[in-house]
Amino acid sequence: MALEAEVWSDIKPIPLDDGPDPLAPIAYDAEYSEAMGYFRAISQRDERSERALKLTERIVEYNPAHYTIWHYRQQILFSLNKNLNEELDFVKEQIESNPKNYQLWHHRQVLVEKLMDASCELPFINEILNDDAKNYHAWTYRQWIIRTFNLWENELDFVNKLLDKDVRNNSAWNQRYFTLFFNPTKPTEEFLTQEIEYVIEKIKMAPNNISPWNYIKGIIAKSNKDIGILEELCKEIEKQDIISPHAIGCLVDIYESRARKGSATDKEEGIRICTLLAEKHDAIRKKYWEYRKVILTSL
Repeated sequence: MALEAEVWSDIKPIPLDDGPDPLAPIAYDAEYSEAMGYFRAISQRDERSERALKLTERIVEYNPAHYTIWHYRQQILFSLNKNLNEELDFVKEQIESNPKNYQLWHHRQVLVEKLMDASCELPFINEILNDDAKNYHAWTYRQWIIRTFNLWENELDFVNKLLDKDVRNNSAWNQRYFTLFFNPTKPTEEFLTQEIEYVIEKIKMAPNNISPWNYIKGIIAKSNKDIGILEELCKEIEKQDIISPHAIGCLVDIYESRARKGSATDKEEGIRICTLLAEKHDAIRKKYWEYRKVILTSL
């Protein structure tokens, strides 16, 4: 991948300056070092040309996480009025090879924001999530697309399909909360009641998955419901001899809520369960449950 000498004959590359006594110099590939030398030279003079564009392409093939190169490439694309849809195709190929590269996703976001056209984005993100349904970068980008272009309409259906496929997809639970509460159209109390019923059924499928527990508590906090509505679920799981620290911990939340209203019986029960969690069922978070026990004792 050596650079064409005749194309760069007028440029003197600037070598990397690590100082007089570098502690741990990186052994860069010779061709990459050469390309970076030319990049330092052209960026110093702010050259925005076809050869500069090709140079950035070569460098990101070596190092697709090089943010400075992507930023400079954007400036060239805009200055030369290049076809940004073609650039989206280029970035699509790059992301398919490096799906968890933040710089690539950000570059795509810059392009889409410039075009103000997201018509291809959700299908593209779906492809990436189909390979890895928990790709943080894809989800972050998806949320930006939805909020920027007001594409809320079908998102809940999309999340439903993911959770039907894998109830333990914690990214999908996060997206579900985003879809309900970051949408300008807020959910009604009737909808939230139905949503709680939906989540309870999902929790029964995987009572040791923390995400739906956190999700349902978030739903209750956003509604006019009392957390006590989860007591039946928690005790049903207990009767099935399933040890779920999340279900047991939810009982602590319920009893503390009642203790704050003056119930001495619930206060004592909450303290007992904190001890049980700290010493037996959730010892890895022993200090947390001891802290919750202190709070209950002080009520």
